[in-house]
Amino acid sequence: MRYWLFKSEPSTWGWQDQIDKGESGEEWDGVRNYQARNFMREMKLGDRGFFYHSQKEKSVVGIVEVCAEAHPDSTTEDDRWDCVDIKAVRGFTQPVTLDQIKTDPQLEEMILVKNSRLSVQPVTREEWVTICALGQTEAD
Repeated sequence: MRYWLFKSEPSTWGWQDQIDKGESGEEWDGVRNYQARNFMREMKLGDRGFFYHSQKEKSVVGIVEVCAEAHPDSTTEDDRWDCVDIKAVRGFTQPVTLDQIKTDPQLEEMILVKNSRLSVQPVTREEWVTICALGQTEAD
């Protein structure tokens, strides 16, 4: 299993929207960055990811699971763009803020810290465990 981080503006698509989609999940569509798209093409069923609220909140709020591997993004006819489907697994007891992540020495090399603009990014196993502990949830 690999680990990822998916960023979303909560005013556009928030954690509650993701929860409301249930077991069927939802396309992670609209990504128009080649690096983020390529990361989605690497994802496999069952991979886990952090759901990150960007903009004002700037915090990891929950865990999602890839429930459909890369396929054409339904929001465009341009065949360069793919997406995956994700479903909510569980929320965090305590959101983990970007400030917490930036000040934790175990997370200083995290892509979120180095390239905060990338909307889909890999997370190492060590980063996964550290953030799950900060969010008071079980690491998979």
